Amino acid sequence: MIVKVVNPNTSGEMTALVERSARAVALPGTRVEAVSPVMGGPASIESHYDEALSVPGLLTEIARAQAGDPPSDGFVIACFGDPGLDAARELADGPVVGIAEAAMHAASFLGRGFSVVTTLARTEGRAWDLAERYGMTRFCRGVRSCEIPVLALEDPASDAFAAIVAEARRAVADDGAEAIVLGCAGMADLAPRMTAAVGVPVVDGVAAATKTVEGLVAMGLRKGGHGEFAAPPPKAYTGLMSDFEIPKPDIC
Repeated sequence: MIVKVVNPNTSGEMTALVERSARAVALPGTRVEAVSPVMGGPASIESHYDEALSVPGLLTEIARAQAGDPPSDGFVIACFGDPGLDAARELADGPVVGIAEAAMHAASFLGRGFSVVTTLARTEGRAWDLAERYGMTRFCRGVRSCEIPVLALEDPASDAFAAIVAEARRAVADDGAEAIVLGCAGMADLAPRMTAAVGVPVVDGVAAATKTVEGLVAMGLRKGGHGEFAAPPPKAYTGLMSDFEIPKPDIC
C-alpha cells in the first residue's frame, strides 16, 4: 500500500523529518511518501491565517496523489491543527487521518488522561477545539505551550528539547497526565527520548496517524460514497481558484 503524508507547510526539513518518522513505524510492505505543497504556502503554521492558506496546497497534493500511477491508498495530514481535514476527506477515496486526531485517540488508550505539549501559546485554543471535536475533552487534562516557534524545532542549537521535556514533566506533576501528546509535527522525532526522560508514554501524531491509516487500508475500509464526505459536487471556480474546479463526471 502507499501512504501519502502531506506536510501542509513548505519546510523541506520538516517534510523529511515526518517522512522518516512515518517510515520508522510502517510495515515493510507499506510505501510512505511525504510531500509539501508544490504550489507553495506558509513556511510554518502558527495561526488561523497560516492554516487557512495551507489548505489549497494540501488539497492539491491529495488530488495529485489520487491521480498517480499507482494512486495513494490513504493520507496523513502532518500538522497538529489538522487543517483541511473535512475537505480532504471529501476529496480522497481512501482514509485521511490528522495527526492531532490520531495522537489524542492513541493517548486515550494509554491512561486516564493526557496533556498536549505544543509550540506557541496562541495555538492552545485550537488544540482544545480539536479535543472537543474528537470527543477527547474527558481525557485531555491540559494544553501547554513552550513558546518555541515551529521552525526553531529544526535548529539543533536551540534548547527546544529541554523546554519541551520540562513542560511535559510539569504536565505529569500538575495536570495528572498519564500520557503526553506532542502538539506539532516538527516534534515527531522526540517521542522515544521524551518517553525515557518524562516517564510516561509520549505520543507522536505522525506515527499514530500513519499506523491508523495503514490499519484502515489493511482492513479494506474507506469512506462511503454518499453523505457528508461524498465527493464535492461539480461546479465552476473562477480566477486564481479555477484550478480547483470540480469537473462533471464522464458519462459513457
